[in-house]
Amino acid sequence: MVSTGHGREPDVIVVGGGLAGLACAFGLTRGGLRVMVHEASDEVGGRMRTDRRDGFLLDRGFQVFNTAYPQVRRLLPLRRLRLRPFTPGVLAHTPSGVARLTDPTRRPREAGGLLPGRALGARDLAALAGLTARDALAPTALLKRGRDRTTAQALARGGLSRDAVDHLLRPFLAGVFLEPELETSARFFHLVWRSMARGTLCLPAQGIGSVPRLLAARLPEGTVRLDSPVRGLTDRGVLLHDGTERPAGTVVVATDAATAARLLPGLDVPPGRTVTTYYHATGRSPLPEPTLVVDSTLAVLNTCVLTEVSPTYAPPGTALVSTSVLGADAPDGESAVRRRAALLYGTDTADWRPVATYTVEDALPAMRPPWPLNRDTRWAEGRYVCGDHRATGSVQGALASGSRAARDILADLRTGPHPKDALPGNHRRDGFRP
Repeated sequence: MVSTGHGREPDVIVVGGGLAGLACAFGLTRGGLRVMVHEASDEVGGRMRTDRRDGFLLDRGFQVFNTAYPQVRRLLPLRRLRLRPFTPGVLAHTPSGVARLTDPTRRPREAGGLLPGRALGARDLAALAGLTARDALAPTALLKRGRDRTTAQALARGGLSRDAVDHLLRPFLAGVFLEPELETSARFFHLVWRSMARGTLCLPAQGIGSVPRLLAARLPEGTVRLDSPVRGLTDRGVLLHDGTERPAGTVVVATDAATAARLLPGLDVPPGRTVTTYYHATGRSPLPEPTLVVDSTLAVLNTCVLTEVSPTYAPPGTALVSTSVLGADAPDGESAVRRRAALLYGTDTADWRPVATYTVEDALPAMRPPWPLNRDTRWAEGRYVCGDHRATGSVQGALASGSRAARDILADLRTGPHPKDALPGNHRRDGFRP
């Protein structure tokens, strides 16, 4: 629950009301501690926000929700999100035409699209089936072990041909990792691929921002303070931007990577990936199915008709189309996206009305191998740090990092703090260098 009032002095102050901070606060309150979350914005969620404008639900950048993430199942009552599923597959525009890649175990009637010579050749089909089965069935510990490499190397080692990667897998995974070279850690790729094989990609009926709102609603009343930015950390707690000092024996920095580095000098953080999402409204859906469309030219990362997934995203009689591209908005970005969408959907887009454009800087951390899947949250005595940049760039990573911070704090309060020379903040052993 959120609040703007003042109560008793907290045991722990959490800086940041995104998924990691909320998960940390949830674990700490369940452990019996008094917690105060200071969120700089007017709503929880961090980068996971939804704006309401003129009857539209506008997620701050295209995002999907995966039901298979373990932390999601542990922390959230999913029924309350009213989840609406995407098609279990993609439509890929390739040099040889449009290919439909579908999970045949969920859509047997569409398995014909996977016949050799259509989406993939026989060898590529066998290789992709073997990779998917291994990732879906193997213990997660097995996927995390061994030498890390890039996703591109992992796909090649798995037997996928260059054409299969370039025309089908790269266009899809570029939208997942927000980078086209598939240089992202193969460990992370295998875990993501596993979650996609075992779960369902969805959107909450009231937008992606309903996920952090639901988690915040599970906290004791008055735990979250909105519009309460933190200027810095002090010996006694935190200093707010209005000059007020809030004392607490323990402080958790659960912000984005850049803010965390400012609040914790010496903290090494990875570079980030930037993405821009364009929203257009039209009177007629250009694709009457809730399917993600990807583009082998990578002129756009992906596009979809959000109202086919959930009609609640737009006023009645209106279709809302989301299209994402790598990097920041360009001067002709909106018109270029509309022109490319006309080719991808095979329709005239001249009358598409621009609704909103969101550029999300540092939307994901750059997860080059070797990538540590979950880093220590302890920074200095009474100081902790968590976030997706401390784990993996995903809902699972943010929630797992926040939950780990809560466990570390509770353990330290029971057993006493770790020796100062064992903390990464004192040795500067916290870099992301290979």
